[in-house]
Amino acid sequence: MARMCIVKSANITNAPLAAGGQRAGADSGDPQIATKPLAPEANGNAGIWECQPGGWPVINRPDTEFAYIISGKARLTDEETGEVREIEGGDLVLLLPGWTGRWDIIETVRKVYAIY
Repeated sequence: MARMCIVKSANITNAPLAAGGQRAGADSGDPQIATKPLAPEANGNAGIWECQPGGWPVINRPDTEFAYIISGKARLTDEETGEVREIEGGDLVLLLPGWTGRWDIIETVRKVYAIY
């Protein structure tokens, strides 16, 4: 089992991803997702994720998500505070357990993520 995983930037931006169908829970648009797992033997879940425009609610997130946005634009709405933030390539997003809100993808988003 590998104890180190290095992914070069060209592979992050250009890696072919496996189609995953429509994002579960989508209630607007047609947010088709695609993914590539990274370090499958690691604790948690890490990979590259891409999603086309559309939106969905997140209710009482059970885990932490660390996401570095590579490209695209999205809007995140925090239900508790009502705050709406636009994110784009170069932004880092941390969503903690218990977060309730909404993702709305404006332009196809590609991110590197770790969920734990």
